[in-house]
Amino acid sequence: MKLVNGKFKRSMSNAIGRWAAVGPYYAMFPLEFAFDIVNEYSEPGQLVLDPFAGRASSVFAAATQDRIGLGIEINPLGWVYAQTKLQTASQRNVEKRLKSLIEMSEACVQEPMELPEFFRMCYSEKVLNFLITARKELKWKSRKVDRTLMGLLLIHLHGKLGEGLSNQMRQTKAMGPKYSMDWWRKENLITPPEIPIKEFLLGKIRRRYSKGIPIVTEQSKVKLGDSTQILPKIAKMVDCGRQQPCSLLFTSPPYQGVTNYHDDQWLRLWMLRGDPKPGYGVNKYRDKFSSKEVYHELLESVFKNVSKIMSEDGTVYVRTSARKFTFDTTIEILEQYFPSWKREIKEKPFPQKTQTHLFGDSAKKPGEKDIILTKK
Repeated sequence: MKLVNGKFKRSMSNAIGRWAAVGPYYAMFPLEFAFDIVNEYSEPGQLVLDPFAGRASSVFAAATQDRIGLGIEINPLGWVYAQTKLQTASQRNVEKRLKSLIEMSEACVQEPMELPEFFRMCYSEKVLNFLITARKELKWKSRKVDRTLMGLLLIHLHGKLGEGLSNQMRQTKAMGPKYSMDWWRKENLITPPEIPIKEFLLGKIRRRYSKGIPIVTEQSKVKLGDSTQILPKIAKMVDCGRQQPCSLLFTSPPYQGVTNYHDDQWLRLWMLRGDPKPGYGVNKYRDKFSSKEVYHELLESVFKNVSKIMSEDGTVYVRTSARKFTFDTTIEILEQYFPSWKREIKEKPFPQKTQTHLFGDSAKKPGEKDIILTKK
């Protein structure tokens, strides 16, 4: 990132820009936007909180601008991406770990675990054997080197032919197994590509590290879990002085009835030891939020607890959908728990092409709205 005339511009010529983009993910903050908001509404040393962190663009923007970024993310994939950027292992150790996994996979054919047919159409035998080995061996929850390697591996788990380890697929979102197999058969792509694993992944890793590793504030982190359960613990820490209050709440909650953020990433979640197929309705906070009652419950719990964490001179910055129910619900709950705060709303129409256009959805979108609350 480069600051030009008071605004951030994306640059791949430095470490921050190179690592900010880690993690293809659905419904992401524009990177320049995240850096601009942190810069405008907070000061160095202050706490920036995002209870719906996703791949943590907001937290990373804070951590690289001398703020303390604190995020919460329920999706393991978003958490791996986030912590890969915030606590990056050395290139030497990551490459060493990759080479050891490749040697291990070449020395022993892994048990296929009765995987569905999809996997044999998606990956060559050698690639699949390597993935099963990495899936089994990488301790991504507890080891920085393993997590960093897993984060970089997940980026290239699937993508266009020649750009990922898979047969032809989207990179941002994993389509369903049946849809993918039907498409491959139709396009005569029933044989997955033979990828030279070592050369391919080492090339991707070396490019990522080619500008170095960004300097981040050591206290910055993203917690893996449910915000409705973690925020009350943070509120208690603030109350007893063990955690500084939040100066900037900067977040974008999931939009009601739009997409299932977990099923969008089912293949990467399989790599993180999840099920080998999409899992609908696994958890009430891990679905499409078809239930308006559950959606209201989630936002009320989160903003109620956030109100206990905010500093007296803090700012609440929430990006939400312009769809009536999502927007009205967000406004209603924010007004309930921040009743004396001044409100500003900024209209944010979508660009002509949105992420959903990639998946055949050409319907006109209502856009987004930014809700900004400050003490009167």
